Amino acid sequence: MEVPVIQLLSPQPLATFSSTSCVFPAEFKFRSSAARNVTCQASKELQNAPILETSTSSPVTMKRRRQIGYYLSLIQRARDEFPIAEPKQIHAQSIKAGLMDSIVLQNNLAILYAKDLSLLTAACRLFDETAEKGVALYATLVSCFCLLEMWIHALHVFVLMIDEGLLPDKYLMPTIFKACTRLRDLNLGRMMHGLVIKRNLDYDIFTENSLVDMYAKCGSLINSQRVFDMMSRRDVVSWTTIVSAYADMGLLDKAMEIFDSMRKSGVIPDHISWNALIVGFAKNGEMERALKLLEELREDGLNPGISSWNAIIWGCVQNGCLEGALNMFTEMSLAESPNAVSIVSVLSACAGLNALNFGKEVHAYAIKERLSVNSFVCGSLIKMYSLCGKIECAELVFKMTQSKNSAVWNDMIMGYINAGKMENAVLLLDSMEVNGVKPDLKSYHTLLGAYARKGQKDKAFELLIEMDQMDLKPNVVSFNILISGFQHFGLCYEALKLFQGMQMPNKIVINTSKAKRKFPHQVLTEPIKPNAYSISSALSACSDLHLRDKGKEIHGHVLRNSFDSNVIVSSALVDMYVNCQEMSAATKTFQKINKKNTVTWNILLAGHVKNGESETALKLYLLMSRAGFRPNSVTLMILLSASSSLASWTLGKTLHGHIAKLAFTEYKMSLTSALVEMYAKCGSILEAGVVFNQSFQKDVALWNSMISAYANHGMANEAINLFEQLELSGLKPDHITFTVLLSACARVGLVELGWKYFSSVEDKHGIKPTLEHYTCFIRNLCSVGLLDEALDFVKRMPYEPDACVWATIIQGCRVHSNAEIGERAGKALLELEPNNASNYIVLSNIYAMSGMWNSAQDLKNEMRNRGLGTMKACSRVEVNNLAYAFRSGDDFSTEMQPVLKKWTELAKEMESKGYIPQQLCLCVEDEIDPFSCSHTEKIAICFSLVSSHRQTMIRVVKNLRMCSDCHTSAKFISKIERREIFVRDGSFYHHFQDGICSCEDKW
Repeated sequence: MEVPVIQLLSPQPLATFSSTSCVFPAEFKFRSSAARNVTCQASKELQNAPILETSTSSPVTMKRRRQIGYYLSLIQRARDEFPIAEPKQIHAQSIKAGLMDSIVLQNNLAILYAKDLSLLTAACRLFDETAEKGVALYATLVSCFCLLEMWIHALHVFVLMIDEGLLPDKYLMPTIFKACTRLRDLNLGRMMHGLVIKRNLDYDIFTENSLVDMYAKCGSLINSQRVFDMMSRRDVVSWTTIVSAYADMGLLDKAMEIFDSMRKSGVIPDHISWNALIVGFAKNGEMERALKLLEELREDGLNPGISSWNAIIWGCVQNGCLEGALNMFTEMSLAESPNAVSIVSVLSACAGLNALNFGKEVHAYAIKERLSVNSFVCGSLIKMYSLCGKIECAELVFKMTQSKNSAVWNDMIMGYINAGKMENAVLLLDSMEVNGVKPDLKSYHTLLGAYARKGQKDKAFELLIEMDQMDLKPNVVSFNILISGFQHFGLCYEALKLFQGMQMPNKIVINTSKAKRKFPHQVLTEPIKPNAYSISSALSACSDLHLRDKGKEIHGHVLRNSFDSNVIVSSALVDMYVNCQEMSAATKTFQKINKKNTVTWNILLAGHVKNGESETALKLYLLMSRAGFRPNSVTLMILLSASSSLASWTLGKTLHGHIAKLAFTEYKMSLTSALVEMYAKCGSILEAGVVFNQSFQKDVALWNSMISAYANHGMANEAINLFEQLELSGLKPDHITFTVLLSACARVGLVELGWKYFSSVEDKHGIKPTLEHYTCFIRNLCSVGLLDEALDFVKRMPYEPDACVWATIIQGCRVHSNAEIGERAGKALLELEPNNASNYIVLSNIYAMSGMWNSAQDLKNEMRNRGLGTMKACSRVEVNNLAYAFRSGDDFSTEMQPVLKKWTELAKEMESKGYIPQQLCLCVEDEIDPFSCSHTEKIAICFSLVSSHRQTMIRVVKNLRMCSDCHTSAKFISKIERREIFVRDGSFYHHFQDGICSCEDKW
C-alpha cells in the first residue's frame, strides 16, 4: 500500500525495496560512459512541455494548450526569481482555469512548491494529488528533503519512485548515496549500488565518487578502494575522497602514498585535497606533520585559504594545543576573515582554557559579522559559556536561537551536563519532540556519555533500550562512548566486557546494581567492528587494571587488522605495556612505530620515569632530540619529574632556564607546579617558593604543590599560612589540598588544628572526606603517641582500613615503642599484604626494640618460608653535574679508598663527641663492616664530602627509609663538616644542619 508523502513529515520506518533481489555483486562490472541513458516518459514529457494532450487540434484544445503554456511560463519565471515567487497564486489560477488535470502542470507546480522549503507541506500534498509523477518531480522532492537533512524522508520518496516503476537517472543517484552516507547505513548503500548495476542504470564520475565516499564513511574501506580502482577516469574529487577515507581511518601512511600517486598521475591537488591530509594528520595527533604540510601547500603555489587555517586550528583543538589554537586564530585574522568554521573551532579552545573574555570577544565578532545565526556557532557558544561556568548565558543563547536544529538542542543538553544539571538535561531531551525536533543519535549519545562517565550502568543500559525503541540502533560510536566512559570512571572490567561483547552479540553479561543480568542484547543484533577509538579505550582499561595478557590479546587484534600504523593505537599499546611494567615490550612496540611523534616519545619517557628508570629516560630524551623532535610542555614536565626523582638540582635548574627561554604557553601552570615540585624534592624549598611567588596566575594545583612542598619539608606553619592565603584568593580548595594540609599537621603533631581542618572538609567546603583524609588524621594521632585514639578512630570511620592505614599505625608504634598495638596492627596488615617484605621488617623491628626477640625471629623465619627478600638499598647523589649510585652489596674496597678514609676520620671524631654505632654487622671473616649497617647514604655523603665544593649542599636520594644509625651519623657529620645535607628517603625529607634534622627525629 502506497504511503502518502504528506505522512512522511511524521515518517515511519523506511520501507524495504520491492526489488528484494537487488544484492551487492561479488565483482563490479561498471558500464562504460556510452551506456544508454534510461529515462521515463514522464521525464521526457516535462522536458518537451507544453505538449498536445489529445490528437485533435480543435479550437478548445488549442486554447487549452495556450493556457497551459502560459502557466508553465509563469512557473519558469517564478523558478528563476530569488526568492522564489509565490506559487500559490499560480496554483489558484490554474484551478480556476480548470487546468489541474494536466499532468505536466501538476508536476511543474509540485516542483515549484518543493523549491521553497517553507512550502514543503504544500509540495507533499500536491505530490500526492498528482496522478502521474515524473522522475523530475521525485528528484526534486528527494533533493528538498536532503537539503533539510531529512534523509529517511528522502529515501521514502525514492522507494515510492521505484515502486511506481520509474528508474532514477545518473543525477539522482549521488543524492541517494549521500543519504545512505549520512545515515551510515552500509547495507542500504550496498542495496542501492546493487540497484544501479542490476537495472543497468547510467552513471558517471559523480556517481562513482559518491560511491567511494559512501563505502568509506560507512566503514567499508575495502569496497571504497575497489570502486576507486575500477574507475575509468579519476578527477581531483576522486583522489581527494579516497585520501580522506584513509586519513579519517588514521591510516596516514596509506593516505600520504595515495596523495603522492595523485600528483604523479598529473592531477593537481586543490585546497580540499591538501586539507584532507592536514586534517587527517592533525586529528591523529601529528601536528608537526600537519604544519609541515601547510608549508608544502605554500611551496606548491597555493596560499593557505580559510579552509587550511581552519584545519590547523581544528587540529590544535583536537590535540589539546588550545593556546596554540588561539594563537593561530589571531594570526589567521590578520590575513583572512574568520568564518563560521573558524568561530566554532576557536570557541572550543576558549571552552577548554576557560578563556571567557576571549570567548566573549569572538561572540561579539560573530554578532557583528552576522555569524551568530549559524546553528553551529550557536551550539559552540552554548558549549563555551557552559564550560566557563556561565550556564545562564548558555541558556540565553539557546533561547535567542531562532532556528534550533537537533545539534543546538544537543549542545544545550551537554551544557546542562557540564553544569552538573542532569535533571535539566533529561527534561530537555524529553521536550525535543514536543518542540518539533526529533532526537538523533547524538542526542542520546550525549546523555549516554554522561551516565557512563558517572558509572551509572543501569541508566546507561535503559537509555540504550530507549534508543532501540526510537529506531536509533546503537553503533560503534555508542559502544565507544560506553567503553571510554566506564574506563574513565574505573569500571574497567565492564569496559572490556563491552569491547569483547560488541563483537559477539548476546554474550555480554554485566553486573548492575539491580541484578546480574544480560546486557540488553536486543539492541545489538549484529556484531560491530571496533575502530581505533574502541581499541585505544580497551587498551586504556587493560593499562588501568595491569592486565598484560589481555593487552597482548588486543595487540594481536591490532596487528591482524592493520591498526598498528595508527599512532593513537600504537601509543595506547606503549602506554599499556608501560603500566604493566613491561618496559622491554613497550620499547619494542615504540621502535616499530614508523611515524613517531612527540606524544609517542613522551609516553615512553614517562614510562621510564614511572618505573624508576630516570637515567634511561634522560638517555632516551637525547635520542629524541637527535631524531629532530622538539620537546613540548609535556616533555619538559616529564624531564622535571626525572630530575626530581634523581634529586638532580643542576638538571632541574637547566630545564627551568629552558622553559623560561622558550616561554611555553601550553600547560603553563602545570609546568610551574612541576618546577615547584622539582625544587622541593631537590631540597631547595626557598627556590620553590620563589617560583610560586613569581607566578601571576595560580590554579588550585599550583597552590597544592607549594603547600605539599612545605608539608614534606616539615614546615607546617608555612603550609597552614599558605592555605589561609588560598582561601582568601577566592579559589576553592579540593580534596588534594586537604590531603597535603592534614599531612603538614601530622608532621609536627598539630592534633587539634588537624581535627579542625578534617572537620571542615565536609562541613565547610562540601567535600566528602576520602580514605586518604582519614589516613592523614590517623597519622596525626600516631605522631603524638595517641595510638589507642587512632585505633578507635579506625573503628569509627566509614571505610574499611586498607594497608596504608595499618602501616601508618605500625610506624607510630615504632616511634613510640608500643609493641602491643603494633602487633595488632601488624597482624591486620599481614592479612592484607602477606607478601610485602617491608611489613615484616617494620614489625620485626618493633619486636626487637621491645626485647621480644623470639617474635622478631619468628617473623624473619616466616619471611624466609615465603621466599620474601628485602629490597636492596640504593642511594644516589649528584656531584659536579654527574650522577652516582651506591647500592648495598657493591664492592667498595678498592675504588672507594678516599671515601673509606674519610669515614674513618669522621667516625673517630663522632665517637669523641658521643656517637655510638648501632646495629653492627659482620662482613667477611667476622670483621666489622667499616660502614656499620652498610646503608648506602653514608657512602653517598662521604663521597660528596671528598668530591664536591664545601659551599654546595649535599643532596642524597635513597629508596628506603633511613635507619637510626645513618640518621644519627648524618646529624654528626653536618655539624663536624659544617655542611648542609639533604636526604630524601622513602618517607621523609631530612634537612641536616648544625647537628639537627628538620624531622625532629620523628620519621
